[in-house]
Amino acid sequence: MSAEVALVTGGAGLIGSHLVDQLVQADWRVRILDNLEPVTHAESPPRLNPDAEFILGDVRDPTIVRRALAGVDVVFHQAAYGGYMPEVAKFIDVNVVGTARILETIRSDGMSVRKVILASSQAVYSEGAVTCEQHGLQFPPARALNLLEVGEFDVPCPLCGSIAQPSLTPERAPAGGENVYAVSKYAAERLSLAWGVQSGIPVVPLRYSCTYGPRQSLGNPYTGVIAIFVTRILNGLPPLVFEDGRQTRDLGFVTDVARANLVAAATDTWDGVPVNIGSGIGTSVLELANLLCAELDPSLEPVLSGEFRIGEIRGLTPDTSRAEAAHHFPSVRLREGLRAYLDWVGDQGSIGECFSSAAARLRATGMLRRTDAATAPRRSSTVG
Repeated sequence: MSAEVALVTGGAGLIGSHLVDQLVQADWRVRILDNLEPVTHAESPPRLNPDAEFILGDVRDPTIVRRALAGVDVVFHQAAYGGYMPEVAKFIDVNVVGTARILETIRSDGMSVRKVILASSQAVYSEGAVTCEQHGLQFPPARALNLLEVGEFDVPCPLCGSIAQPSLTPERAPAGGENVYAVSKYAAERLSLAWGVQSGIPVVPLRYSCTYGPRQSLGNPYTGVIAIFVTRILNGLPPLVFEDGRQTRDLGFVTDVARANLVAAATDTWDGVPVNIGSGIGTSVLELANLLCAELDPSLEPVLSGEFRIGEIRGLTPDTSRAEAAHHFPSVRLREGLRAYLDWVGDQGSIGECFSSAAARLRATGMLRRTDAATAPRRSSTVG
């Protein structure tokens, strides 16, 4: 019996490249489709597994997509335009139209694909679940702009208005997205699931947590909070922390996140439903900043900028019960993962800092704003 054929779109990226390695190791025949987006790959040559076939091209190009899909059994659709950038049309064009192009080609050309696994994101949730003492588990809407503007960052119960405590967020929580990236990911997710029902080909959207690890772009100022903090510290600059630093993130190590795709290919447990993929542990942004300062430059401390980003989730720790039901469990703890990542960063040579200019762009477009309560940026080495 010949090995199954996998197409990994975005297979030169952070998650995609690790997924390719894992598929090759599991004796899949692997094809990569990647356009080597300059924002992601500007600072270093891409990591391309020599045992995988590589096609340079764009998921929006019908000729290229048709060629890439030929003879494929499972599509691992990782390609996306990502981050917290002010572009609108490009997010929709790449993330939604690109996904539609793949799905349309599979069906119209009668391709042999038996399953599509889609890289979605925890960003699709409007806000993380909370528990109210009076009303129990609640799914609040996005925080009101007028409260953020006066520095009230905590999430209130949507029924009584009292401050609620963060809870694990299950896949049944309301989704839709509060910024253009999130909207594009949710649109691709809904489009794919509907197409799967119509075509009879199973689709599995994997809602990734904040993913980090070796091969994460250090030249993309929107690539992820860990990379942003690291590049600032290595250039003698303190990490800039938005809000009060108590917002939390679920941080998933890249090999754990990539491995979920192999589970999705092997099981029918997740067919037709979104699946949270993460550690299930929330870490405050301020705690993360302090950990990285301690590792890289103890003379630096995080700075609270007195700003907030429009459409940002306060705290989201995914409920990973659905993932665990198919025996997917993370194996790399945060400190271990950070050590592996920092070891890799140390081998990358000179690293620039580009978040300062990116932040200025976000301010100019109104996506990054100061609170009325803010005066001057202040240092803080404690976690509230």
